[in-house]
Amino acid sequence: MDNLEKKTIFSGIKPSGELTLGSYIGAIRNWVDLEDEYNCIYCIVDMHAITVRQEPAKLRARTMQQLAQYIACGLDPEKCILYVQSHVPAHAELGWVLGCYTMFGELSRMTQFKDKSAKNADNINGGLFTYPVLMAADILLYQTDLVPVGEDQKQHVEICRDIAERFNNVYGPTFKMPVPFIPKVGARVMSLSDPTSKMSKSEEDSGGCVLVLDKPDDIMRKFKRAVTDSDAEIRFDPEKKPGVSNLLQIYSATQGCTIAQAEADFAGKGYGDFKTAVGESVVECLRPIREKTEELMANKDYLEKIMKDGADHAAYLAQKTLSKVYKKVGFVARPR
Repeated sequence: MDNLEKKTIFSGIKPSGELTLGSYIGAIRNWVDLEDEYNCIYCIVDMHAITVRQEPAKLRARTMQQLAQYIACGLDPEKCILYVQSHVPAHAELGWVLGCYTMFGELSRMTQFKDKSAKNADNINGGLFTYPVLMAADILLYQTDLVPVGEDQKQHVEICRDIAERFNNVYGPTFKMPVPFIPKVGARVMSLSDPTSKMSKSEEDSGGCVLVLDKPDDIMRKFKRAVTDSDAEIRFDPEKKPGVSNLLQIYSATQGCTIAQAEADFAGKGYGDFKTAVGESVVECLRPIREKTEELMANKDYLEKIMKDGADHAAYLAQKTLSKVYKKVGFVARPR
């Protein structure tokens, strides 16, 4: 299929912490499966990361590490565009324009702003509030058709569509209307210590969060301490047995089997054997990614070339949209 006929997918993850098992199962692994069928643009959204205070040296290190992990997880720089958000100024430029077409009330209703404000009460900044506008710019810059997101991110795609529609209504067709693309399996990996909450790198209790680069012993320790229940029956029932159901989903995702097959594998077995088996499955799933990441991190020249090539390609595409937007809002063209 010709690239012009393929639909475009855009997605990104903040380098505000190390990638989690949830990021891999729920997002990046699915990105790999989309590379042949779509024009894929995958970004390291470092501009979003600074809505919360970051240590500069750590942010730089995590950005490089995240690029290495993207590739180690199977993303092919020859098949998709991999780049760092701050390397393409058009994101911030379009973000400002779109902010002028976004209503205060829309932003104040965003659930993530409320959640993050509660967690960062000493730093409720403007960037935290206008975060969805920059996210809309990320998506709309590339005339994106599909946005792979978890259920908790759907609201951001909805406000993106509202902003695009408002702009299109004023100036005529300018932006494509993106739609959320939510994988059916493994889209939401929950915390091992609190299976009613999503696994997150910002968890205060690090025992509930498995990192892609965790050592095997650390992974096993976390799974052996995973919350289950007193029932002792291994069956999938997210409402009544959230902990066991979460472990079954993780096992299913890392083994490439159905939930029913996973249940059958543990029929009549105890929670101890169950948690050990799930931990071992995760260890073997993540081992090649950890080893490949370490190898890539030793080759900074290669990573910097991927970053530059990706940013150049992304900037070329982004400029097409930005130039169209600037002309429509009445900005004078920059003299050549």
